[in-house]
Amino acid sequence: MIMVSSTEEISWEAEEYIARDRNAWWYVGLVAVALVLVGLAVLLQAWTFLAVVVLSVLALVVYTLRPPRTLHYHLDNDGLWEDQKLYAYADLKGFGIIQEDNHFAIVLMPRKRFSPRVTVYFPESRGEKIVDAFGMRLPMEEVKLDLLDKLIKFLRI
Repeated sequence: MIMVSSTEEISWEAEEYIARDRNAWWYVGLVAVALVLVGLAVLLQAWTFLAVVVLSVLALVVYTLRPPRTLHYHLDNDGLWEDQKLYAYADLKGFGIIQEDNHFAIVLMPRKRFSPRVTVYFPESRGEKIVDAFGMRLPMEEVKLDLLDKLIKFLRI
């Protein structure tokens, strides 16, 4: 890892996730799947499963109706600040870049084995500075969407 004594501080704002369009048919499909699972739970008399299905559908509807928050990011010598939370360079083993449609993101890969990757969206106009700043401190790796990421993208969650 290359250590740099100082760097230009970079700040930007971005939404916490990509808000995907969902039409009425998306919600109809969700209700249809929920009704099938509820019917299966009643048929098998699996009341705990029934409660999990109902609560999951309610949580999913609330989540999809909530607009993404706009977060403030700040990159300095310590690491990446997401509002008041610091992702320190020492806690990261690398980073990668992904592009979904017109949206660009840095994916931070933590050193801890079971810690999730952190995806941070950024405006294309600031991209070169942001990537260069990370590149001075962390190795860049190829990032591929895993099965869960592909499922979330497919389901437009």
